[in-house]
Amino acid sequence: MGRADERRARQSGGRRAAPKNRSPRREAPPTRSESRSAVEAPEAPEAPDTAGSPAPGGRAAARRAAAGKKGGRGAKGGGKGGKGGKGGKKEKSLIRRIFTWKKILGAFLLMTTAVIGALVWLYVSTPIPAGNPDADLQSNVYKYDDGSIATRDGDVNRENVDLSKVPKAVQHTFVAAENKTFYNDAGVDLRGTTRGILNTLMGKGAQGGSTITQQYVKNYYLSQEQTVTRKLKELIISLKLDREKDKDYILAGYINTSYYGRGAYGIQAAAQAYYRVDADKLTVQQGAYLAALLQAPSQYDWAVATDTGKRLVKARWNYVLDNMVEQDWLDKTDREKMTFPEPMAPKAAPGQEGQTGYLVYAANVELANQLVATGIADDFESAAALVKKGGWNIELNIDKKKQKALETAVKDQLTSKLDAKKRSVDGDVQAGAVSVDPKTGAVVAMYGGKGYTDHYVNNATRTDYQPASTFKPVILAAAFDENAKTQDGDEITANTLYDGTSKRPVVGSDIGFAPENEDDQDYGDVTVQTALNKSINSVFAQMGVDVGMDKVLKVADDLGMDTKDLKAVPAQTLGTMGASPLQMAGVYATLDNHGKKVTPALIKTATNSAYPTFKHTDPIGEQVVDREAADSVTSVLTGVVDDGTAKKSVRDNPLRKGQKVAGKTGTSDNNKSAWFTGYTPDLVTSVGLFGEKAKTGAQVSLTGATTGLTTVAGRINGGGFPAQIWAAYTFGVSTKVTKFDLDTEQGAAVQTSSPSPTTSASSSPSPSNTPTATNTPTSKPTTGAPTPTNTPTANTPTSPEPTGNTTTAPSTGEPTVDPTNPPDPLSGDGQ
Repeated sequence: MGRADERRARQSGGRRAAPKNRSPRREAPPTRSESRSAVEAPEAPEAPDTAGSPAPGGRAAARRAAAGKKGGRGAKGGGKGGKGGKGGKKEKSLIRRIFTWKKILGAFLLMTTAVIGALVWLYVSTPIPAGNPDADLQSNVYKYDDGSIATRDGDVNRENVDLSKVPKAVQHTFVAAENKTFYNDAGVDLRGTTRGILNTLMGKGAQGGSTITQQYVKNYYLSQEQTVTRKLKELIISLKLDREKDKDYILAGYINTSYYGRGAYGIQAAAQAYYRVDADKLTVQQGAYLAALLQAPSQYDWAVATDTGKRLVKARWNYVLDNMVEQDWLDKTDREKMTFPEPMAPKAAPGQEGQTGYLVYAANVELANQLVATGIADDFESAAALVKKGGWNIELNIDKKKQKALETAVKDQLTSKLDAKKRSVDGDVQAGAVSVDPKTGAVVAMYGGKGYTDHYVNNATRTDYQPASTFKPVILAAAFDENAKTQDGDEITANTLYDGTSKRPVVGSDIGFAPENEDDQDYGDVTVQTALNKSINSVFAQMGVDVGMDKVLKVADDLGMDTKDLKAVPAQTLGTMGASPLQMAGVYATLDNHGKKVTPALIKTATNSAYPTFKHTDPIGEQVVDREAADSVTSVLTGVVDDGTAKKSVRDNPLRKGQKVAGKTGTSDNNKSAWFTGYTPDLVTSVGLFGEKAKTGAQVSLTGATTGLTTVAGRINGGGFPAQIWAAYTFGVSTKVTKFDLDTEQGAAVQTSSPSPTTSASSSPSPSNTPTATNTPTSKPTTGAPTPTNTPTANTPTSPEPTGNTTTAPSTGEPTVDPTNPPDPLSGDGQ
């Protein structure tokens, strides 16, 4: 065999030995060591050439090589197979077999389909309802006790206006405040609604985030209740409304049905309430404030807002305008020039001039309190909203004739005599009065001030002035009811003697107290009857300690005064707490009603189709003071009229035709208030005069006012104008002469002669350690301290009524009330 044949044989053998799936052309070249081995290896014997086939050695080598590789792979594979055969694949866990991705995806798709199906069903089955009737209510109706209409409240406070009458920029303020995407969204905020539903389910209450469309649907078509059902209806109706109505229709509905505070529903009423302009005259700045108000009307009303409230509403006002710039609705340069537009002071709605506004004011507060008491509302704020919503038909207990008579009495006896141009102090005089039927509790007349549109604070219900000596009968009632005794152990009666020395320190108190009598006058030893006639401070300060000031305040609370925050200290005997004519009329009405609690009520009935009817059916309560104790106080109080500080104005009044009268005067610290509260067997009336700075509302002295009944020093006493007003009114409307039906054997009403001792105040103030008293009654005087010597005189002088002024008595402070800028009558203030 030649070299050429040998080479072909090797090549042919190599090709046959190559794997089937490998191309010889792609075989890697031999390495250097492989080449060397091939050269050094001995040549194989030459094989015979058979039909041109490759050499047998070549085929064998190829088969062996192929078999070796296959076997190697097989061995390895067998090893693996052996392992797999022993254990196999690990079984899948139960959780993985249950929650496969296919099952999870299927469940998700099923739930999604169910939710979508439910929403589709709700959408199809939920129509857009008729407007909520409550959203269209525009007034409350107030009637006198005879059924005649006194006024309607609310007609002007809901006046719908076309959106075209509202400047476009003002429209944008509401969108910028509440829903920037309003013009482009589908009418709902799914994320906000979902959050609201979850919060409702978890009991977290109302949450923000609704669109303008949703808020309009809630205001006009639904209600304010926080339930999942209501929220789902809100969502569906909003979607439908957005498809069926244009955005202008929805925006107009929203700004016309929203509540802005001050009793104003809708943008027209709000524009008038805050800026005295119609809606078409609103500026962008003013519109931004009104838009900001919607978040918290009561808190953001500038007239009554706290410093925090003012800061928050300013921040929201800025937020609104900045959003308008962001939406290209307001030029940035114009925005930077804008300043906050402070709203004007509140103004009474038309038809509430004169005393009418005060009656509406007081009736609204009384009704709101009743809604809370009966569980219709959770708190005063929500109750006030129900009253403001309107639809109430309110019948008052006010008697038209008595109301007119009270107004006339105040005018004739006081206001016609005031002249602020001549005497500036005349401009500081405010009057308030309340008249009550003691058998029914009905408030038959009320005088709140010179006019609701001029002075918003109701003087008949305000509680920021001291009742002064009109509180003394409460001390006496506690003494009689508790069968109290003096420091010497004697029972306190109308004839018990007390030391009436001015500035005499009280005995038996851990707190030092030595009140001064009016004009620092000393009376010596006097009976309780005389002490009440003369309104002697030192006597009743000691009596309060003898009874126990805690018991005195409890009786005061039972009679109708608010004493929950008062400290049981001797200074309270001077009437240094706050009280209103309404409260004091209730206290004296309870005494007139033989100790059975009388709660004054202005409302006879209040009806509304959406709520249960409120009726004033149980004005008379339980026995809070023993009848004999109450009747004994009434008996003693007749002496104040016949032989005391009200003698000239009441006993000697030419209008009196024999009517039996009991009452008490009062003049507070520094002459800031003067009172007379008195009663006949069938009518109780409390009259108060208050010194109030016209511009600031600060408490000031009444001294020097008018040229009428005043003391030499110019002081206005309870026995002056208040008693004169009381007499002119009472003797004009209560002409029936009846006697008090008294279950008592003590007091001026049942005594035929004066029990007063013959001793009287001396002009000499020099003290002596030996008290003198001639013709002493059955009980010993309570001395407790050295008593000045008093020289008896033939006649006891008629002294002016004490003011309660003392250097040691605390003052109640002077809250500032701006009469031209009052709180919302239903903002919770309750004043």
